[in-house]
Amino acid sequence: MERIPVLKLDQFLLVTIQVELHDQLALTLQDDLTTMVSRHSSRGVLIDISALDIVDSFIGRTLAHIAALSRILDAATVLVGMRPAVAITMVELGLTLPGVSTALNVERGMTLLREAVGNEHDDEDDAE
Repeated sequence: MERIPVLKLDQFLLVTIQVELHDQLALTLQDDLTTMVSRHSSRGVLIDISALDIVDSFIGRTLAHIAALSRILDAATVLVGMRPAVAITMVELGLTLPGVSTALNVERGMTLLREAVGNEHDDEDDAE
């Protein structure tokens, strides 16, 4: 069975999609990420889609579901590397990605994740 590798980096998971994402592979990725976020108590998920030329409505909804599931498991999601044509297509399809932050590249995405985790700790400190 074909799978997309998910790397654990400290408290985050990194996914770099290097193949065209067909429907079954997207669902497998969703299941794998949900399992790994839970197993490792990950605080964030970074998904690099820079190699994708096309994101259809199903893939867009699956990315939104991944973010929603991650959020339920207390992990932030950042999507990086979106090509302009992909962004235009998603807007034309009326797709939104609630709960998903975006960044231009992996480095900026990791910065967003670190800030999100840091801000959560600050909020917890303020409550005490």
